[in-house]
Amino acid sequence: MLADYSEPVLTITLNRPDIRNAQLPETWEALAHIGSRLPAATRVVVLRGAGESFSAGLDRSMFALDGNSVLTQIASAPDAVAHNMIAGFQRGFTWLSDPSFISIAAVAGHAVGAGFQLALACDLVIAADDAQFCMAEVGLGLVPDLGGTGPLVRAVGYQRALEICVTGRRIDAYEAVRTGLALLRVANDDLDVALSDLVDAILEAPVEAARAVTRLIGSAVVLSPGEQLLAEQSEQLNRLRELASTGRPAQ
Repeated sequence: MLADYSEPVLTITLNRPDIRNAQLPETWEALAHIGSRLPAATRVVVLRGAGESFSAGLDRSMFALDGNSVLTQIASAPDAVAHNMIAGFQRGFTWLSDPSFISIAAVAGHAVGAGFQLALACDLVIAADDAQFCMAEVGLGLVPDLGGTGPLVRAVGYQRALEICVTGRRIDAYEAVRTGLALLRVANDDLDVALSDLVDAILEAPVEAARAVTRLIGSAVVLSPGEQLLAEQSEQLNRLRELASTGRPAQ
């Protein structure tokens, strides 16, 4: 995995292109490690894959039947240990929803299983023309367990989320944009330009106002209408007081 920090933007690149950036527990540990040490000045985190695919999901070694695979270890562990193992894996994904920054997945090629869930963990998704999203876990006798079910339902609704997971069918870039899984669809050759333009547009917003509205948009799906109105009041009061004390928004 590669991590390039150019304040205030962090770019993380899954770097196993020979196997379409298949993921291992070490991948999730590395992601969690990066998230736990993110500089406070970070405003944008970009996730992408080296080569032609974002991520084709789990590394096949995790399905080995020799008794030493990670999945076998989880299955044979006591409940508390097994839950802790899965929770540790999930931490590689959940930090990407921190409202102090905006996370963007730049998806080309495969985003399958864990790869799809990694894209779903991000606030925004840009899909190249050849992007293919697929929640493959049910077909393997498993379920998505890396935090992907919540954002999937929020993006496309209950019925479509259920159909996507149960059938394991592939979703192309056109459908991803139409259903709300992706913000933009662009030609593969234009992915870098579209990503750069989006990052630049985000960075033009005053930093604290951008963080405040990111918190508000995130809370809107979990708070009651009354609670959300109160959250808006509180955030706006903070913004007004900042403007009154400084005469300008924080950049």
